[in-house]
Amino acid sequence: MLLLVLGLVLFLGSHSVSIFAPSVRAQLVGRIGVLPWQLLYGVVALVGLILIVQGYAAARQVADPVVLYSAPTWMRHVALLLLLPVFPLLLATYLPGRIARAARHPMLLAVKFWALAHLLANGTLADVLLFGGFLAWAVADRISLKRRAGPPVPGAPAGRWNDLLALVLGLGIYVAFILGLHQWLMGVAPIG
Repeated sequence: MLLLVLGLVLFLGSHSVSIFAPSVRAQLVGRIGVLPWQLLYGVVALVGLILIVQGYAAARQVADPVVLYSAPTWMRHVALLLLLPVFPLLLATYLPGRIARAARHPMLLAVKFWALAHLLANGTLADVLLFGGFLAWAVADRISLKRRAGPPVPGAPAGRWNDLLALVLGLGIYVAFILGLHQWLMGVAPIG
């Protein structure tokens, strides 16, 4: 569990500098430069992500995990519905169009849907730490974006086909996850 917590602190902490200490970020960028900052940020986030994956995998293999709540079976169906817009929203982040404008911050909205869906279906301590941590971070980041400008997001130029592309590709990825990609990557089948 320690690896999971350490990974969350590193990953979500590095992603929270702009939320809680934007002046510190600006000072560091001014002192060391943009590229060194991006490299440092990227390394810390990557190490955090690796620790999250290893820590969560280890927590799932514990013989007697700490169960905080048991979700009813029907809640998994609700979770599957909540996950439906996740990949289209993620793609809309990089394919600007009506979806991105309506969502305002489509990646944060995708993270919220993803985290909430997983919290509804899973109730171990590791699940609550992982998905609850990401949900809390996404909510805090969205609130902070009301008083600060978000970073520019590189992506495709605005185009009339971007929304259709985000929907078709996003739903295709969702179906791939349901049909076996989630099982292959995460070791857990979302259905069955």
